[in-house]
Amino acid sequence: MSRIGKKPIDVPANVEFKLDGNTAMVSGPKGKLSQELPAGMKITFEKGAITVERPNDEKYYRSLHGLTRTLLANMIEGVSNGFSKALEINGVGYRAAKQGKKLVLTVGYSHPVEIEPFSGIEFEVPTPNKIIVTGIDKQQVGQMAAEIRGVREPEPYKGKGIRYENEYVRRKAGKAGKAGK
Repeated sequence: MSRIGKKPIDVPANVEFKLDGNTAMVSGPKGKLSQELPAGMKITFEKGAITVERPNDEKYYRSLHGLTRTLLANMIEGVSNGFSKALEINGVGYRAAKQGKKLVLTVGYSHPVEIEPFSGIEFEVPTPNKIIVTGIDKQQVGQMAAEIRGVREPEPYKGKGIRYENEYVRRKAGKAGKAGK
């Protein structure tokens, strides 16, 4: 039995959950989300808790059991609290700024890089070297943060670039040089 899949999901009082066939719809104080869930999984909503059960112990359904439960839990967490990812910018002259809804990055290229957010995603720039991506959909928040990081990934020699907060970048030694000259 899936340890994650068999845990019930507590639904807060301010969150509304509906199931229409394979589509789960969740609405809460932060917004609305809907997700197409794998067919065949039995989802029940009773007494403020959602439980996910699989029809049998075939490998296919075992692999979807924990996934289905996690997708539902992330939807409920997103509409009640939201998700955020923080990124740090390291490098001389590297900085970020917000223009309207767009994020403008100056990261060593000959031109500033403008990034348009997905719908439902917002950027915060508390300092020029910190970016916070927020939204209610965990997948979109992670994807947007990954695309921002991909503009200038951290390099291993000087550590310059955009990295996730608390991400460890393994450093390499530079060229040793020739010893006999």
